Amino acid sequence: MPLLTKAAADRAAPVTRTRPDGPPGEGRRPRRPLGRHNLYGWLFSTPFLVLFALFMAFPIVATLLMSFTDFGARHVTHPLEAEFVGLENYTKLFEDDRFLKALFNTAYFVVVGVPLTILLGLLVAVLLNNGIDRARTFFRVGFYAPVVTAIVAVAVVWRFVLDPSDGLIAGLAAELGMTAPDFLGSETWAMPSLIAMAVWRNLGTVMVLFIAGLQAIPADVREAARLDGAGAWQELRRITVPLLRPTMLYATVITTIGYLNVFEEPFVMTQGGPSDATLTVSLDMYREGFNFFHMGYASAMAYVLFVVIMGITVLQLRLLKDNTR
Repeated sequence: MPLLTKAAADRAAPVTRTRPDGPPGEGRRPRRPLGRHNLYGWLFSTPFLVLFALFMAFPIVATLLMSFTDFGARHVTHPLEAEFVGLENYTKLFEDDRFLKALFNTAYFVVVGVPLTILLGLLVAVLLNNGIDRARTFFRVGFYAPVVTAIVAVAVVWRFVLDPSDGLIAGLAAELGMTAPDFLGSETWAMPSLIAMAVWRNLGTVMVLFIAGLQAIPADVREAARLDGAGAWQELRRITVPLLRPTMLYATVITTIGYLNVFEEPFVMTQGGPSDATLTVSLDMYREGFNFFHMGYASAMAYVLFVVIMGITVLQLRLLKDNTR
């Protein structure tokens, strides 16, 4: 084999490039200044920033300032005439029996509604992912349809189902020789009825999240568990649920936030009745702000609810995130 010449050896040798320490013109390509790229970025972001400042940032800051004043209907045209009252609105909240009732109702709605939504969503997702082979797409669309259905249409359906005289449940009860209760007119049954409707409406969202999580679980993990003799319950408990914990964390957090802000169901179905049995914080805040024009007081409600949501969300993230590692 002939020896390589010095020129050929130089061409065959690997090229190692070192960063020269000289000025940009000596051995390296000059870099563009970062300020130009930042300027382009800010220019493209300007429409979003303007809209965010006008419709998000400004209302948030204005509401916070408003919560420390006696802002009312008379101050809409002259907002600077509102009197600063400090923490008076916040102290009044916890002396207001209606607000405390609304806070209790909201907590009841969340404590019962969130676990039901998560458990039923997981059950439906497992069945549609593993147990049902035919018409799987039909069932998925059917369970998700309430999510994209308008609340007015949902209210019409549920009023027909829950009507004490001509409703679906009343008809079935009459066939069995029983009498159906007045679900929406009873202080005992009104909130459970709204929780049932909320679970029905939000089940599709949780189902889709869990189906995505189930499809991300490797098939060989399931096959290995089945070869080791694991049954359906053991596979769900030992394989599916542990691997779904990140998805369960996300589903729990967003469902809890949505249920803490519950407004549409009681507003459309019961208007907070009977006897404030379905009054929630969001509905009470709407009444104080837009029915009675106590804007400062309603703003204080909004920020109390905001602090509650933030606290519960942080707690959930800390408790559940440790289990996802």
